[in-house]
Amino acid sequence: MTTLTDIPTADACIAVIDDEPMVREVVTRYLRREGFDVITAADGAEALEVIASSQPDVVVLDLMLPSVSGLEVLGSLRRHSAVPVILLTARGEESDRVLGLELGADDYVTKPFSARELAARVKSVLRRSVTPPEPVAAVLTFDDLTIDARARQVTVRGDIVDLTRREFELLVFLAGSPGQVFSRRQLLDHVWDSSPEWQDPSTVTVHVRRLRTKLGDGVPPIATVWGVGYRFEA
Repeated sequence: MTTLTDIPTADACIAVIDDEPMVREVVTRYLRREGFDVITAADGAEALEVIASSQPDVVVLDLMLPSVSGLEVLGSLRRHSAVPVILLTARGEESDRVLGLELGADDYVTKPFSARELAARVKSVLRRSVTPPEPVAAVLTFDDLTIDARARQVTVRGDIVDLTRREFELLVFLAGSPGQVFSRRQLLDHVWDSSPEWQDPSTVTVHVRRLRTKLGDGVPPIATVWGVGYRFEA
């Protein structure tokens, strides 16, 4: 199994988008010390230009940006890119955090944060993009639902369902063990591939809700087992 120390950090580029010079400086210095290449931007408009030209491997994105907000930047990215995004949010921005996750963010960090914690989360999402989970089978079929792991494509009654990378990986993991109940902590560990104490369990809740909405009615549901977690009911 690939570990955090196995990740080729010297070849990975991280985009740090924040309008606070001190935040950019501290985070950039720490990530470079960890072996990453780092590019920065101070506002949303500049961020879109920098990301388009540099094609970073991970984007660290502050929600509160001048000119173009972090949520607008994320929405623009998700229309044409699956690059992992970690949001930087203030403590009172819970609704924005949830909206960010619904738009396709991979994780978030609440300010104030330690550079060490942020680096751990960057390595975690990078590891997920470098080493996606091995599917149980190349193609999983359940009535009207088909999951093609090799093509990374999901169809319901023949229609393609547009899923983010994390939504797809969560669905594959749950569908690979139908009937088995997984806690949110277990899903964080297996699907997000990070130490659960770094993650907020509500991240799983948001992704499950999005999956249910996108898959719609008439397919095997992702059931809530109250007080325990979730299971895929084949």
